[in-house]
Amino acid sequence: MQQTSLKKLRVLLAACLLGFGAWGASGFSTPADWTERIIQALEKFTSNYPQEKVYLHLDKDYYAAGETIWFSGYVTLNDLPAYGARNLYAELRDSRGVVVQKELLLIYDGGAAGEFTLAENTKPGLYQLRAYTAWMLNFDTTFMFFKNIQVFDPKTGKAGETAAPKDYSVQFFPEGGDLIQDVSSAVAFKAIDENGYPIKVAGVVRDSKGNQAAVIETLHDGMGSFELKPAPGETYKAVITNAAKQEKTFALPAVKASGIALKVYNRGQRIFYLTGFNGLGADQNQMLLIAQMRNQVIYKADLNVSEGKVSGLIPANNLPTGIMQLTVFDQKGTPLSERIVYVKGKTDSLEFFLDPQELNKAPRMRTELVLQVPDSMRGRISASITDADQVAFDPNANNIISHTFLTSDLKGYVHNPYWYFRNDSASTLQALDLVMMTNGWRRFSWQEILQDKFPTIKYPYEQGVSITGKAMSTARQPLTSGNVNFLVRIPKDSSQNFLSAPVKPDGTFELNNLVFGDTALLYFQGQMDAKKNRDVVVEFDRHFFDVYAPVKTPVPLLPPPPMDNRILKNYLSTVMEGNSVNRMITNRTIQLKAVDVNARKPTAAETTSSRYASGMFSSDNGYTFDLTNETPTNFNVFQYLQARVPGLQIQGDVSNPTLSWRGGAPGVFLDQMPVDVGTVANIPMADVALIKVFRPPFMGGMGGANGAIAIWTRRGGDSRPDPNARKLELLKKGGYRIIKEFYSPDYAVKKAQHELPDKRLTLFWSPNLVVDTISHTARMIFYNNDQTKNFRVVVESMDQFGRVGRVEKYF
Repeated sequence: MQQTSLKKLRVLLAACLLGFGAWGASGFSTPADWTERIIQALEKFTSNYPQEKVYLHLDKDYYAAGETIWFSGYVTLNDLPAYGARNLYAELRDSRGVVVQKELLLIYDGGAAGEFTLAENTKPGLYQLRAYTAWMLNFDTTFMFFKNIQVFDPKTGKAGETAAPKDYSVQFFPEGGDLIQDVSSAVAFKAIDENGYPIKVAGVVRDSKGNQAAVIETLHDGMGSFELKPAPGETYKAVITNAAKQEKTFALPAVKASGIALKVYNRGQRIFYLTGFNGLGADQNQMLLIAQMRNQVIYKADLNVSEGKVSGLIPANNLPTGIMQLTVFDQKGTPLSERIVYVKGKTDSLEFFLDPQELNKAPRMRTELVLQVPDSMRGRISASITDADQVAFDPNANNIISHTFLTSDLKGYVHNPYWYFRNDSASTLQALDLVMMTNGWRRFSWQEILQDKFPTIKYPYEQGVSITGKAMSTARQPLTSGNVNFLVRIPKDSSQNFLSAPVKPDGTFELNNLVFGDTALLYFQGQMDAKKNRDVVVEFDRHFFDVYAPVKTPVPLLPPPPMDNRILKNYLSTVMEGNSVNRMITNRTIQLKAVDVNARKPTAAETTSSRYASGMFSSDNGYTFDLTNETPTNFNVFQYLQARVPGLQIQGDVSNPTLSWRGGAPGVFLDQMPVDVGTVANIPMADVALIKVFRPPFMGGMGGANGAIAIWTRRGGDSRPDPNARKLELLKKGGYRIIKEFYSPDYAVKKAQHELPDKRLTLFWSPNLVVDTISHTARMIFYNNDQTKNFRVVVESMDQFGRVGRVEKYF
């Protein structure tokens, strides 16, 4: 189906190309060899380096500590669902670029579900969600998916510190790329403050003699343009003033004595282009203009300066919506001038109808919404229902529509991208054209692909979890043959399997396309020649996702627009109450109207703690985890404790994490002796019998002022070695994240926890709605909380042909 859809798209674009033969200043003549070389270079790039994109639909725009970030991922290859992809990587990073959480998600039918749980002690501030595939790492990483997230402290209302902007800058972008002497050109500009926000500015352009050459005035979101015809030998500067009356001077790009400038007039159904030039040599009389969309040539025209063939038009009435790139080449294949244009053409989007089957806004009453989908649709649909009065939203934020048709193909930050899809008025289209002129399009470089300089493929197109490494002799000489044999156990489902990886002549080996959830225990042994040899040394490669290095973001960390104080106050108050309820559920202590319902507390003789802990370590002031009858699948103690202890924050690399609890670092003890974090991080979970986390202050040893984490290793009676894995070495390999189930109470069934207050703000979340293929409907059934009066429903989707759709409705 994917190949068929891609063919349809190519047929459409090819038809557009053929249909343009009668248009333009010069029409089409038989192409020379140099023109064919340009087209063939693009075809080679398109065939060998398909473009993968990622988009995430979140249940809300912002969060508070203690909440869960729910998201649904959409992955495409050449703008069609990436049915062959398996691995989606998601990271949550703080304002310093430090990765605080990350997960590997399994892609199925072009989509994946994920979630990040924010601990109650998560520091307020700006965070950024980044999502990508390994294949995308081979190209410009600015095309990954980025989403800014504001995290509030529900207790204090703090949202982190954002420095008040004290400075600003203005960038200038001549149309076509360069300012050419004696050639009139449009010059676009973008003004931003030091936080990355667009700002309004005004000013003038002056030449070297101080004469005014143009007026500068912001049109939309810090952008504007002016006309300039550079005089011979002149230099230009802009004198700019912001709203705070702060005046600054910026130099405009240098003027070139010769060259060509491409000027474009976008009239919707027709796109006119005009080439202005000065000082061209005789060998530059003949040129070629190429227009491409989605890496497909949709128009080309021979230009001849000596014959006056320097302009033309491109009919756009049959083109799909998206970004078109126009480039002028000389006979050497050198790109001379370039411009990107937004085509608001035919949008074959999905249409939905959303209506209530049963609508009840009373506390804890049942509601059923019915989504009618197109009969032919097969694809992914994600849906979120939130409290419309307590959860504010940004109507202009990036969504699946603006991402698919605009931001996923632009290099650079676009502020409020969905604003450009509000209507087709002249002012909106003018502002959208400024986005084209001030943001680069660099999926590839013509200069490089024409010289056969293609991207280096360092990361393969992943279709599962891979385990790679090298097998060597004890003298560290690579094995030239043999195998590395594995006993693979998956504790999550108690499955096991035997696998063997052949050793290549250079000593390397690999196991590819493994699919397992949570963590796998890999018992391995090298085999030299025909018999096992325990003297074989096996070393494993470290996957890029196992590295917790800070990443510099290409997208500015920007908070959401200011919210109504009343809405924010109510929201944070509700989150704080909800966190309290969650703690009660986690501790399994539910306060009923007249009765305390508690799990029976075992006697000291029944607990593992009584056999291991002594003195102050036997205290019950904290949290106890008995692992003697558990098979933990985590890498180490710190990964095991993540999100299990309210208030305990474990950040950074789990091999050397930073610990924080109630304002300070807790002490760490191994078998009741103080140790450093690294010592505990290297202990296999199979050797751990008991973990106790003591609330501060802990008086059992030095360093307990901020609480303590105590670990005990297994003793003889609690050790349970695997009889099948004797004499084998062990490697733990992280697999796909197992996503917890979204909590949606069913008040038709009485449960003890239903006596607790219901403070949910996300009432319904589904990363992939189930569609009835007979009635072509998807149903959203949920129960209201205790306070919501109005519902906001957001549905986003993508079908098997890459068509996207979005519904936003209030009830």
